[in-house]
Amino acid sequence: MKTMISPEERATKMLEPRLYQATDAEFQFMVYLRDVTAVFDGFKALDIKNWGVYHNELRVVIGPNGAGKTTLCDVISGKTQPTTGQVFLDGTDITQLQDSEIALMGVGRKFQTPTVFDSLTVYENMNLALPQTKRVWKNLFTRETHDERAKIDALLRRVRLFDSRFEQAKYLSHGQRQWLEISMLILAGPRLLLVDEPAAGLTDSETGLTAELLLELKDDHTIIVIEHDMDFVRRLGAWVTVLNEGQVLADGKMDDVQANEDVIEAYLGR
Repeated sequence: MKTMISPEERATKMLEPRLYQATDAEFQFMVYLRDVTAVFDGFKALDIKNWGVYHNELRVVIGPNGAGKTTLCDVISGKTQPTTGQVFLDGTDITQLQDSEIALMGVGRKFQTPTVFDSLTVYENMNLALPQTKRVWKNLFTRETHDERAKIDALLRRVRLFDSRFEQAKYLSHGQRQWLEISMLILAGPRLLLVDEPAAGLTDSETGLTAELLLELKDDHTIIVIEHDMDFVRRLGAWVTVLNEGQVLADGKMDDVQANEDVIEAYLGR
């Protein structure tokens, strides 16, 4: 019988200096970085030895400005190729792939500022996100199938936008725009979601609903959240990675991370 180990033990082993194969039975990650560096004009923006996120895990990454959080997402999504090292998606080496190829493999990314089409309705924005290889205008003027329509309706209900489905996106609140973009990403069927500061600029009620949404989504997706709002991070109750100067400074539960003296000095105590 296979010996079961706790998330804490797995995290400790993962951070040990020896190198693991991405295909090791005990260490199956949705995304895994090995000896990854990203150097720009002599500045090392990222320097990660071994770091991974498990299937259907919600992981939060925090750190001060310039810690390497955005670069981490850039490397995973293929926007930036690492200077050294390897990036694996579900055991497949994606280090040399273009961002468009990685997106087709199931990596979706939501930036801090929602990117939706203001002049289109909520429903039309969702229709454009359907995962067919159609031109934009063909998508708009081709009727979706019954299954596609049912999926869109279900997602809009899930994010409390069903009653607003025929409104133009420009009339949505900031939080609703965040939910719409996340829904558009989900419609494309990603296995991994990279979500940048989803709580930024939200009201208290929107923040609570966004946390609930992300917690629901992890049942079907692996999610990496970049966030600064510590109250929001605490609501998620997720495993937290702290980056500082491009390196993993700490990894653990929120209470443990907040009590870490190195973290307090580098980030939380500022």
